[in-house]
Amino acid sequence: MKKTVLAHALTVAFSATLAIGGHAYAASNSAGSVGGRAAIGTVITLENKEIGLSRTITVDKAGTYSVPQLPPGHYTLKVKLPNGQTEERAVEVQAGEGSIAHFEDSARVVVTGRVTRIDTKSPESSMVLSKAAIDRLPISRDVTAVALLAPGATKGDTRIGQTALRAGNVPSLGGASPAENVYYINGFNVTNSLNGVAFNQVPFEGIAQQQVKTGGYGPEYGRSLGGVLSVTTKRGTNEWKGGANVIWSPESLEGSSVYAEKSPTTGKWNLVKRPGGTDDLQANLWVGGPLVEDKLYFFGLVQGADIKRETYGVSTQDTMKSSTPRFLTKFDWNITDKNLLEFTAFSDKTKDKQYNWDSPVPYGTTKGTDKGVDEYTTGGENLIGKYTTWLTDDLTVSGLYGVGKYNRKSNVASAACPYVQDNRPTTPVPMGCATATSITDPNANDKRTAWRLDAEWNLGNHGLRFGADNEKYEVVDGTEYPGVVRYIVRTLADGGRLSNGYVNTSGAPMDYIDARTFKNGGQFTTKNSAYYLEDNWQVHKDVMLSLGLRSESFENLNAEGKTFIKVNNTIAPRLGVAWDVGGKAQTKVFANAGRYYIPVMSNTNVRLSGAELDYRDFYAFNGSFGTDKFELPGQGAQLGSRVTTSDGKAGDPRSVVDPNIKPMYQDEFIIGMEQALSDRWKVGIKYTNRKLKKVMDDVCNNEGAYNWAIANGYSDAKANVLAGAIGHCFLYNPGGDLTANVDFGDGNGLTSVTIPAKDMGFPEKPKRTYNALEFSFERAWDGKWSLGGSYVLAYSRGNTEGYVKSDIGQDDAGISQDWDYPGLMEGANGFLPNDRRHTFKAFGSYQVADEWRVGANLLVQSGRPVNCLGYYDGNLDGVSIEYGSASFWCNGKLNPRGTLGRLAWTKDVSAQLNYSPKWQKGLSFQAEVLNIFNERTVQAIEEAGETGVGSPSPSYMQPVGLQNARRFRFTAKYEF
Repeated sequence: MKKTVLAHALTVAFSATLAIGGHAYAASNSAGSVGGRAAIGTVITLENKEIGLSRTITVDKAGTYSVPQLPPGHYTLKVKLPNGQTEERAVEVQAGEGSIAHFEDSARVVVTGRVTRIDTKSPESSMVLSKAAIDRLPISRDVTAVALLAPGATKGDTRIGQTALRAGNVPSLGGASPAENVYYINGFNVTNSLNGVAFNQVPFEGIAQQQVKTGGYGPEYGRSLGGVLSVTTKRGTNEWKGGANVIWSPESLEGSSVYAEKSPTTGKWNLVKRPGGTDDLQANLWVGGPLVEDKLYFFGLVQGADIKRETYGVSTQDTMKSSTPRFLTKFDWNITDKNLLEFTAFSDKTKDKQYNWDSPVPYGTTKGTDKGVDEYTTGGENLIGKYTTWLTDDLTVSGLYGVGKYNRKSNVASAACPYVQDNRPTTPVPMGCATATSITDPNANDKRTAWRLDAEWNLGNHGLRFGADNEKYEVVDGTEYPGVVRYIVRTLADGGRLSNGYVNTSGAPMDYIDARTFKNGGQFTTKNSAYYLEDNWQVHKDVMLSLGLRSESFENLNAEGKTFIKVNNTIAPRLGVAWDVGGKAQTKVFANAGRYYIPVMSNTNVRLSGAELDYRDFYAFNGSFGTDKFELPGQGAQLGSRVTTSDGKAGDPRSVVDPNIKPMYQDEFIIGMEQALSDRWKVGIKYTNRKLKKVMDDVCNNEGAYNWAIANGYSDAKANVLAGAIGHCFLYNPGGDLTANVDFGDGNGLTSVTIPAKDMGFPEKPKRTYNALEFSFERAWDGKWSLGGSYVLAYSRGNTEGYVKSDIGQDDAGISQDWDYPGLMEGANGFLPNDRRHTFKAFGSYQVADEWRVGANLLVQSGRPVNCLGYYDGNLDGVSIEYGSASFWCNGKLNPRGTLGRLAWTKDVSAQLNYSPKWQKGLSFQAEVLNIFNERTVQAIEEAGETGVGSPSPSYMQPVGLQNARRFRFTAKYEF
């Protein structure tokens, strides 16, 4: 028996090597599949008349069949059994999912597909919504809002991915940080790989389907520890169709804008109304149809916008205007019945203009001095080509090539003005003429050039799949403070200590200036490649076993084009099993285990391998601000010495990174069950365990390096050289041994030095675990009503969030302040920012009458943990204090992560009313209210609790992230 099993395994492996892949029931992120069992010799024809696609196959001797790489849509499945019996059914093909249809004999014909909504051949955790389903729900019109309907999805901190004009809007999926998802459009990766917290988007009206994978995805997917968000766009059909709509969210009906004000008696923060809001008017025009019937199709969409947002602050006010058009176009060419060519082009490039004024009255509408106009450009153009060929009934190959651009340009009128802010009041007050907190390189942009190849080969009980992909990501980036220096006025309590060691011994509180100089930038390149192999083995007619392997390679280059990180062939195994209990596609038990890697983000190139200048000086404040346009705070005597973090010089690429470094990766285990009930119902239960196994971040612990060197016989001079090499900030895997290439100036060039993990001084190794128990339910739309939802009990715990640090709103992927020094990590283990213990979601729609439909969406979710971050006052090192309010030491004691309570629960109810009059076919009117009760729950706070050791911060606990105000949205649409 052992010889037989071994021979079989070798045969499968050898066949896979020759085959370049395949999967009997595979579904890519831009296509679907139909497969199942049938009597040998059964002839099966799948036809989609809308797009002129027809595929006919004959069931092989194994009694199974598969039709992969099908464009999403409505198909007619025609079956001719060997005994002559015929059957015809409708099957809905969804992108990223497999529809199951069994025809085993003349007595039992079962077609499942999208009727039961259970893909019994897949162990993945996935949610797919068509545009029609999305339109029946009152949600924001963006990809993140759709993703947040999925179980285990949580909205990330609004400071993560924040631009100058817009709050961050990225989800946390399955306990991962918001920077650890991957985004696709028509199979092309559109993730902004600078730091992972932005992505290109097609106009929302151009979406045909959106899929959200929250776990257990196969080896064709990588570069993600959170989830996979995939959009399939609309396309032309054999019938010319088109339409237009107008969507308006008026400012006059929006819930009041608010600001946070601290009560002088209770010390609590209250939300106070102020003027301002957003008026959002958008219009879409689209058309699609056959340029050549059954052969060549076209779809095109243009979106126009007129958006105006007014903001009134404590000392400034601004008006943002945006009117840049966006577009989407898609061509589909059925070259033959077995060859399909697709081309997609879209742009989400947006130019926003911000008009700025001083405000004579806090939060008032009277305009003061004109401070100029700033212009910001985001997004860009994307071109995607895909070719699919069905070489035989059993072998399908597809190839994709794309180029994507993402702008991050700025043209700030006040770029020469230093940023000045008075932090002595409870609400910080901007004082200078600067209109931006930081300035981006006017030429900042990103460009991705990528290709991928996927193939599927059906060998009866074995479905072999193979794929390879490669992408080159080029970045132009640079950031500096306006006027190069940022000035913040703070108060230091009597006896308080600054980060440079200066102690206030005056006998009274004193005001001081924190002057920070920061500047970096350059041009950088990142290269990522991968290949995968998977065997989907039908070990029993009702049991599918998926055995997969993915190998990924990463290479990061510095501004001179020299490699400073290169990791080849990381191995990520994937194992899944799906059991169709009873063989009727009604009950599925599934489980999977896998390893997932994420690439080294380009932000690491910029911050680590580029030239970066970063230092702080401290001065006494004389109580006055300048009278010229720069309004610089009056500087008194310098307090203590300068604190230098980076000297402005780029280090040797070989000396800034551990040569043995491994990318960040995570292991995952999922087990669950889905049950189809009568009348289109489905329920499920699932347990997920995710554990971060390797972290990649920078360390700056020069003290630890110096002490180790002295203890191991190095001279003081060499120990200082080693300390300087690490203190420049050095990239490695925290928790492990650190190997550095150091030039000691002895004529021997670079010398390899290894410092054991225990001598790095960190109190714990990196940890991040996510455990969740999920209950879900769904009742599919039948033209009358639908309902879906979930309850998730989740625990997200550890001492690192991952690629971002939501505690302080830092989205420096791979270069966060975590792990810089041991003191910053003391007390860091606890419940993480994305820990939401309880989450209940419910959403659905109901056709009240022929012309009237209603929809609703409900979210109830517990709040995030609260921390107090302060100046380090422990004894693990003497440098962490220089980071300011950054450690879990606060107000004289250690407050471990998440031990100071939680924020309030979020409760959000939204509703929709749709009227489609019979008197004009294709015409509809829709009114929606998002957040009906105008709940303004605080979802993030200022967690910095000190302005110096022993000096409580007046802005601690100030709300910095709120639930969106109530919004009304009106839509008029006509389709033909």
